[in-house]
Amino acid sequence: MKQLLSNMYVKNKKVIVRCDFNVPIKNGNVIDETKIIKSLETINYLIKENCKIIILSHLGRIKTEEDKALNTLMPVKNSLEKLLNKEIKFAPDILSEETQNLANNLQPGEILLLENTRYLDVPEQKESTLNLDVAKKLASLGEIFVFDAFASAHRAHTSVVGIPKFLPNCMGFLVAKEINMLDKTIKDPEKPFTVIMGGAKVDDKLKIITNLLPKCDHLLVSGGIANSFLSALGLDVGKSLKTSNNDIIADLKQLMLTYKTKFALPLDAVIESTYNEMPMIKAINKIEPDDIIKDIGSKTIKKYSTIINESKTIFINGTVGIYEEKEFRNGTIEIFNALKNSPAEVIIGGGDTISAINALGFTDNFKNISSGGGAALEYIAGTNLPGIAAISEEDNIEVLDL
Repeated sequence: MKQLLSNMYVKNKKVIVRCDFNVPIKNGNVIDETKIIKSLETINYLIKENCKIIILSHLGRIKTEEDKALNTLMPVKNSLEKLLNKEIKFAPDILSEETQNLANNLQPGEILLLENTRYLDVPEQKESTLNLDVAKKLASLGEIFVFDAFASAHRAHTSVVGIPKFLPNCMGFLVAKEINMLDKTIKDPEKPFTVIMGGAKVDDKLKIITNLLPKCDHLLVSGGIANSFLSALGLDVGKSLKTSNNDIIADLKQLMLTYKTKFALPLDAVIESTYNEMPMIKAINKIEPDDIIKDIGSKTIKKYSTIINESKTIFINGTVGIYEEKEFRNGTIEIFNALKNSPAEVIIGGGDTISAINALGFTDNFKNISSGGGAALEYIAGTNLPGIAAISEEDNIEVLDL
């Protein structure tokens, strides 16, 4: 069993907490605080234990200097201050002497939030590729490491798997609860077990899909993932998002051949075209070269809803349409309604799915919510998550010298 925060002696210690504050931000404000709120149980526990708290998180993707300004954690700092009703100190330069001094001068109960860890990826990938020198320097800021970022558990990043090599470590309350919830509902799911998967790129999800198919009874796909499968069948998806990798297309064909009874693909779609922005429904075999698929149609909704109603366990990651645009949110609303009324045990996974549930008024309809979409998918597919593997077993903590 992995070491848990509740079993660690942390009173008056300087504690580094790896959270996942990869939240949607618009005009400098966090527009969905769900992930931040989920982290509060661990943070408040550490405050009560008079800990000096250093928080790390990533936000977005940082590939250029210009990306940094768009992905600062300052809006998260503001949300955290409001939610905790206390001042949060902020370190804009993660590896600087100033950050070290801020950490050294923390008083019991005070919190220091470091800037986006992915700033370290420019010009070198010091976060996304495990860098032990950087991990050692980050570890020197504290005395104990708490991993409370389940949504990042499938990433072998410096701040996820590097720091616990140098410090006594444990899982925070969020991670422990999510693993417990997934173990109870997904590890040995009641059948039929259905997975609903949306998202843009099938390239990122191919390995997960391959591992999931032997375990699930139905795989319902939508978005760019569905478009890629449809394209692999030789259907025209117009200008819709799809993979252009021929090797992946070949893999998708083989998967559909091997697991043909498990796949559910769209029968129709709500589209707009490059020459006419008026939404219209088309049969999936009638999509034209200038069409862009933006939602599932009524026949697909009926097909997917029937499968949902017959399922006993359901995991959903992603939405079935571009719900942010009101013309293309009907499919997502109808699928959420089907899930709400289903007799199945329903698990919601991932920040985008959670944001959609909140935005469309389904916040109180689902009890099993995982902050990690990709991480949860990999976990239920049986993949070893690096962030969890990096945490020491209970009563067996070994760390490297700083």
